Amino acid sequence: MIKKLLLSFIIIAGTQALKAQQYFLFTGTYTTGTSEGIYVYKFDAATGKISPADTAKGVQQPSYLSLSADGNFLYAVNESGGKEPGQISAFSFDKASGRLTFLNKRPSFGDYPCYITVSNNRKWVIAANYGGGNFVAYAVNADGSLSDNYQVIQHEGNGPNKARQDAPHVHSTILSPDQRHLLVSDLGTDKVIAYRFNENAVTNPLNPVPAHIAMVPGGSGPRHLEFHPNGKWVYLMEELSGQVSAWKYHKGKMRPIQRAEAHPEGYTGDRGSADIHLSPDGKHLYASNRYQANNLAIFRVNKKTGMLTPAGFQDVIGNKPRNFVIEPTGRYILVANQESNDFRVFRRNETTGLLTPTETVVTVGNPVCLKLLRIQD
Repeated sequence: MIKKLLLSFIIIAGTQALKAQQYFLFTGTYTTGTSEGIYVYKFDAATGKISPADTAKGVQQPSYLSLSADGNFLYAVNESGGKEPGQISAFSFDKASGRLTFLNKRPSFGDYPCYITVSNNRKWVIAANYGGGNFVAYAVNADGSLSDNYQVIQHEGNGPNKARQDAPHVHSTILSPDQRHLLVSDLGTDKVIAYRFNENAVTNPLNPVPAHIAMVPGGSGPRHLEFHPNGKWVYLMEELSGQVSAWKYHKGKMRPIQRAEAHPEGYTGDRGSADIHLSPDGKHLYASNRYQANNLAIFRVNKKTGMLTPAGFQDVIGNKPRNFVIEPTGRYILVANQESNDFRVFRRNETTGLLTPTETVVTVGNPVCLKLLRIQD
């Protein structure tokens, strides 16, 4: 009897372990090429293999995505502008079938929305308008759709790079771990502006008066940032300078501690850095570089100071890497290569932080954003 019970326990534990290594993988794209919309795959972290699950077709330019904390809803920016102003689309997600269902769409109140996030309690969705130099917060209905209740905050100013900083360009809207502040990176004005955020507000969740403004060197072009798991450090990807800056963080305030070069020594090509993420254990930081670089910069993070030390570079074996995602256990990194129309899976050495290409590569038109959702029992 004991042996049978032990065997049953082993089988159940093994099944649960296998299940814990299964993910849904969502891919946001530009639909100006061969892409048909948002792609959903299944990613098996035990084998590194990927298989298709669903495609939400007919969605215009769904470049950046965000999932609700419970995984039941997905939100996408529709990155258009001019004659076709930017939009935000809401979808429900069936975790049993892996299918997305369109709910509704609302205007973003600015051109070329490029980033979107959802509050942990799923009451607010916030999107950045690169072209409009502003951002919008939408209240979310009980069914996950976007309501008619919104707040828009407009930035002003410019920067020294006349080609890229002629006006404000809001590039990301990222909530602090405690959900009390929204950190807004403005590439056009070289600022990261912290706004107080009330996730339980019925209307106007953001205080339009900045709680703190962090200035980066002129022409740096702040793009995306990432909080360290300890919540005390923030790392900022500077698109135009191609550098990563490290900051101490406390209640919306950022204080600089370091700037680190994210390109190889002697690099003379164009600079256009994109995404930035930390490993789940906080020991390594990764940053994507586009154009002639086409790599991920890898840094070690000092566990006492938060300072960065270069650890190497990984060729992405593709063109123009945009967003990338680190599998929650830290074993894999998946990289979206926009111009080579694919995303690739790299195995990660959890001790050194270095990467090794796997044989898994998925062809998809102009991938921009990757998001993972663990498949539960």
